[in-house]
Amino acid sequence: MQLQVPFVQLPLRFDADRLAAEVARLGDDAWREHPQKYPGNYALPLISVDGDPASDAIAGPMQPTEYLQRCPYLQHALARLGAVWGRTRLMKLAPGAEVTPHADINYYWRDRVRVHVPVLTHPEVRFICGDSEVNMAAGECWIFDTWRPHRVINPVAQERIHLVADTVGSEAFWGLAERGRTPGHGDFRDWRMEEFDPAGAVEAPANLAFEAINVPQVMTPWELRNHLQFILDHVTPHSHTAVVQRQAARFIANWQALWARYGESRDGWPAYRAALDAFARHMETYGEALRLINGMRFLATLRSMVLGVALADRHERPLTDEQRLQAEAGQGASR
Repeated sequence: MQLQVPFVQLPLRFDADRLAAEVARLGDDAWREHPQKYPGNYALPLISVDGDPASDAIAGPMQPTEYLQRCPYLQHALARLGAVWGRTRLMKLAPGAEVTPHADINYYWRDRVRVHVPVLTHPEVRFICGDSEVNMAAGECWIFDTWRPHRVINPVAQERIHLVADTVGSEAFWGLAERGRTPGHGDFRDWRMEEFDPAGAVEAPANLAFEAINVPQVMTPWELRNHLQFILDHVTPHSHTAVVQRQAARFIANWQALWARYGESRDGWPAYRAALDAFARHMETYGEALRLINGMRFLATLRSMVLGVALADRHERPLTDEQRLQAEAGQGASR
């Protein structure tokens, strides 16, 4: 999700020792290689599609995995944030490892913010987003602008483990964010954090809300227009920009007409597919040279945010992390 600032620290601090103890009890066998096989990067799924710990999908009904069910304090920490939760994992960096520079262009993260709660870390760990950099201390709670290029560097001889949770938020969650601290933007000398110590026994199940719907069968013309305009607003100047904008306007008008006739009815899916494929061909002709101001490729972003998700006839669920990585291939020089 694009934010107005690179980082926001929420006014909460969790008990990092309790979190670390719960994570340690899960054992080494619970950890998996990062889906993109980044060296020294590991993941432990806490919330996934259908609660399947082997799933890296980002669309479908989200449910707790067996690992989250074994972490009562962590459950209550998520509950305190008051959000509707999507895919959530523990993410580990081995000593000397890093998260390579990238920006999140996938449909799933256009409207989802990523929450970080450090469990095990070190003062020398660097989290870089755009031109800003912070050290997230153990137990703190942060969100950041995933649309900007970002990276993480663990230069020390110990593991770094974060709780990493994706969410569309909620009224309560965004209320917390409004009271957050934005490093480098404002005076926060009197700012205070709430120490989270849940009342009563945390062994009782926490009341958590999970995503049930997160991908369209047929994208509405209003959502389609929103995503396309967002992408086009971030295109760097190029001679092809004007023709791409005209083709996008024609495509949106065509999609609007099809929606008025068919809505989500499968009777209209062949017509939607024809319109989508024709638009994709135009974009492959004129959009290949375009880049976005965050360094990402226009065409890869369009595929990840619109073309691969607007109709569920070929992809019942949107692009996986692996498909996103393939779509972004070749953009390394711009990172």
